[in-house]
This record gives sequence, structure tokens and C-alpha cells, in this order.
Amino acid sequence: MRLDHAIAAVPGIPRDTGGPVFREPWEAQAFAMTLALHERGLFSWGEWTAVLGEEIKRAQSMGDPDTGETYYRHWLAALERIVAEKGVTNAATLTRYREAWDHAADRTPHGTPIVLQPEDFVA
Repeated sequence: MRLDHAIAAVPGIPRDTGGPVFREPWEAQAFAMTLALHERGLFSWGEWTAVLGEEIKRAQSMGDPDTGETYYRHWLAALERIVAEKGVTNAATLTRYREAWDHAADRTPHGTPIVLQPEDFVA
């Protein structure tokens, strides 16, 4: 099973006896995207853990207290980095989508799912 393999291959995944634990839906989505990209052969688990470890160390060197609450922020940073390094996207596109997401979040009422619209991609 791919989930079991990921849990065994990537140390530090927040989990309980039932498997990974996510505080927010985006964390589960980032996790699922990583599994899907690994299954498609974009990177090995060894590559993934190296990039994730580097992102965690970078954050710690900048003052992250490493309490576990920011684990999936590092996961997302690693995911963005590895897809850019592998040529799936580039930093400019990632920035464009991050800004569009922020714009969409600003216009979305609390408790409502955020959906990107063309107008979120402001010039």
C-alpha cells in the first residue's frame, strides 16, 4: 500500500495509530500530491526525504521552534522546491498561484471553500 510505504520512507510524518494526522485540509492535499508525484516517478523517496530534511533544517536555522505545528509548511516548501527542480513548474508560476490563492482567500467568507477564479490572477 502506498500510504504505508510513504509513512515508512518519510520519517517524522505526524501520525497516530490510524495513520497520518492533518490539522488542515491543505496538509492532506499536499501529502496526497506528494504521493501521486512519487508514484508517477517524479522523484524517489530518498530524493524526497533529502529535500524535506533540507527545508526543515533551513526553517530551524531561521528560528522555527520545531514543535511539529509547522511540519506541513516545510512539506509544502519541499514539494514546491522539488517540482521546480524537476522542471514540472518554475518559481514564477508557483509565486503566481500563491498570490492568486491569497487573493481568493481574501474574498472568500470564513468557512467557505476557497476556489480560484480567473480574477484571482491579477497582473
